[in-house]
Amino acid sequence: MTGLSFAAGPLSPAIPEGTIGARLDAAAEQASDGPAIVVPWQEVRWSWRELRDRVEAVAKGLLTLGLRPGDRVGICAPNCVEWVLVQLATARLGLVLVSINPAYRSHELGHALRLSGIRVLVTASRFKTTDYIAMLAELMPAMTGPSLPPLFDMALPDLRYVIEIGGTVADARIGFDAMVAAGANAVLPPQRCDADAPINIQFTSGTTGAPKGATLSHRNLLHNAVSAAAGMMLTERDSLCIPVPLYHCFGMVLGVLVCLVTRATMVFPGAAFDPAMVLAAVERERCTALHGVPTMFLGMLDHPDFARFDLISLRTGIAAGAPCPPPMMRRMIDDMHLRDITIGYGMTETSPLSTQTQATADIETRTETVGQMLPHFEGRVIDDSGDIVPLGQVGEYCSRGPGVMLGYWNQPEATAAAIRDGWMHSGDLATMDGDGRLRIVGRIKDMIIRGGENVYPAEVELFLLTHPDIVDAAVFGIPDARFGEQVCAWIRVRGDIDGEAVRDWCRGRIAHHKVPAQIRLVDAFPMTVTGKVQKFVMRDAMVSGC
Repeated sequence: MTGLSFAAGPLSPAIPEGTIGARLDAAAEQASDGPAIVVPWQEVRWSWRELRDRVEAVAKGLLTLGLRPGDRVGICAPNCVEWVLVQLATARLGLVLVSINPAYRSHELGHALRLSGIRVLVTASRFKTTDYIAMLAELMPAMTGPSLPPLFDMALPDLRYVIEIGGTVADARIGFDAMVAAGANAVLPPQRCDADAPINIQFTSGTTGAPKGATLSHRNLLHNAVSAAAGMMLTERDSLCIPVPLYHCFGMVLGVLVCLVTRATMVFPGAAFDPAMVLAAVERERCTALHGVPTMFLGMLDHPDFARFDLISLRTGIAAGAPCPPPMMRRMIDDMHLRDITIGYGMTETSPLSTQTQATADIETRTETVGQMLPHFEGRVIDDSGDIVPLGQVGEYCSRGPGVMLGYWNQPEATAAAIRDGWMHSGDLATMDGDGRLRIVGRIKDMIIRGGENVYPAEVELFLLTHPDIVDAAVFGIPDARFGEQVCAWIRVRGDIDGEAVRDWCRGRIAHHKVPAQIRLVDAFPMTVTGKVQKFVMRDAMVSGC
């Protein structure tokens, strides 16, 4: 380290070579009878050899649709075994899997289908209140017509096949099992060896416009999986519970692929997050590792039946997506036995992690920082001119390394704006210390400027969480005629406390310009399906007086 905010990760483990398909073949040969995947509600419990055989059957079925390497295959479904099969089968064939958020509605789904030029869409029939078939029919009327596939509709000219999970041949759709059966006599081509070939498009959240498709390669994803597994000290003796969604890198890479590269067992407790189902799966399967965003861990810790579950088998995992306050981290370690839990940070565009704490890190590191650079990654914090700032000074965090995406699909201008000289610009404000530990203090666009003073929401949130009666806090700026912006906080509390009491407690403990001018007590925050707080929804509610 120097006096500047720059750090480089270790050179071990090595950057992985080869492809995901080759990794699956190796697992099937070397750990053939070892447990690979458990999906209790689908009655799935397969070894690595069984998983590989079923992946090959799905790959053969996809071949019957005339797909060629580089063609895009979309999937829109909650967590299920078919998701994993399609993920690995498309990688085996050199197809590009397009991960679609199952919370999308027709406008967002249409954007994803058109932007990525999806040729085959694998979809659930419905989930909870969402009818995916009806939504597709709205976008593509030909899908419900009498014509046999392949489809053609000018509204979505690239989309030719709709494969329905759990469905049968109906109208112009093909049932997933029927597609697999149709490929029984197909012959798989030799494995493609290009580790830098694109195999996945992950849509960003679209905070600055319509969602963009981050395009990722075998090398991008495998590097992240190998590095994250090393950070958790995961081995073939471990069993990882994966309640996070598969459409996101957290589930797909840090879940499925982390298990693939270590031969650990992947356990899916349910189609969507339910704290009781997760706790029950950990107990029943004796899971040693558990992933989640902090709100998921809080949901488990605060579940009324938490104490009756035996979680003694747990050891490690990843918490990511938001800061993990010290009281929660202590409960995770003491009450859930997650003594080696790690904190990860990154973005879809970096596959996703670029930093991670080590399993042996102290509480300060795991609660106040997001760790240090992943192997073979470099990180720096820069000012508005692009110069690296001194240690401890706030600036934009940028990263460079083998996890940085190939680019945004069909959006060269957006790619050029995000990646400059190989450096991925995060849009996050951060500081770096002398040990190379990174602290995220907020988003550039979320920074509050009150009367000329910069206020970083993450700093105020962490301070509020030191109050014994505050369970969670979200801080953001709202317009103010006098100061330009004022600090606003939504908080979740326990016990009998109101906003004025919280403000009184803040005064004298933090600078006056950081004390929230408005505080709203709420039971829950508006969240994305990946557990990220939607501050724009809160801001709009405060401005409109709702």
